[in-house]
Amino acid sequence: MDKIVTLQAPGGIEQLQVMEHTPQQPGPDEIRIRHEAIGMNFVDIYHRKGIYPLPAYPAVLGVEGAGIVEAVGTGAVELKPGDRVAYAGTPGAYTATRLLPAARAIRLPDEIPSRLAAASMLKGMTAYMLLTQTYKVAPDAIVLVHSAAGGLGSILVQWAKHLGATVIGTVSSAQKAVLARKHGADHLIIGRDADVVGEVKRLTGGCGVHAAYDGIGGSMLSKTIQCLRPFGVAATIGQAGGPIPPVAVEELRPGKSLAHPSVIAYVADLDNYTRAAKAVVEIMRSGVTATIAGEYALPDAAKAQQILEEGRAAGSLILVP
Repeated sequence: MDKIVTLQAPGGIEQLQVMEHTPQQPGPDEIRIRHEAIGMNFVDIYHRKGIYPLPAYPAVLGVEGAGIVEAVGTGAVELKPGDRVAYAGTPGAYTATRLLPAARAIRLPDEIPSRLAAASMLKGMTAYMLLTQTYKVAPDAIVLVHSAAGGLGSILVQWAKHLGATVIGTVSSAQKAVLARKHGADHLIIGRDADVVGEVKRLTGGCGVHAAYDGIGGSMLSKTIQCLRPFGVAATIGQAGGPIPPVAVEELRPGKSLAHPSVIAYVADLDNYTRAAKAVVEIMRSGVTATIAGEYALPDAAKAQQILEEGRAAGSLILVP
């Protein structure tokens, strides 16, 4: 019997329950994967709390992982037992084994460890969406990345630098600033109470940034919009700091844009998913990956979620069955 972590109902970490689980046989066009590592993301917390409701309960959280193909169903002809694969965007990861549509399995090259792939796939796909679709970042771009030492932020910083952009990052502490600098951030604004708008204006000669990525939410989104230059784009991609208040259209003058992209919706389209996954594998090969800040045994998922939710992780967390 394997372990599985189920969410009994929306709420706190006490709603996460560790149970026994029997591996299932894959149906047509499905595979069974035995996880070597499971990625954790803020969307797991939004699902747990019911901010993004799940269709039914009990439910299994987690939308990315990596491991070994154990069994294949009829029609899954491109995969075989023993293949190393990763995936992202498909709920149901907090378990030792799971069924997965074969089309969602991404082969892993030998040089990419499963732990790094599990920590990087969804965040990498999110970065790809933000840097190439939401606003196409070019070498002359200046971008603002909030939580630049976090799971997504660290990949955004690295990938934006790979594209030649100038990166301004925000971090909550001097310790996290050290990590963000290692990832390549050109300028850092340190402290939860820092004058983000004033510092961005100073660093850009009063012009503002071309694009800004805000996973903090709360009162930060209005400040993020103020950091834009005319015709710049702010992407709101989370609410780790609290619910996002309404934004008056007048705040977008002159010519600014506000985007609210969802990577889960983006990769629901298989073409988008395949394109983004290939880009993530290639960027990982070049050295742009998540930084694993902690590994937790699968039964400790509740503890790991609490650490993630409280912002104590400088990087990505993974679960190991």
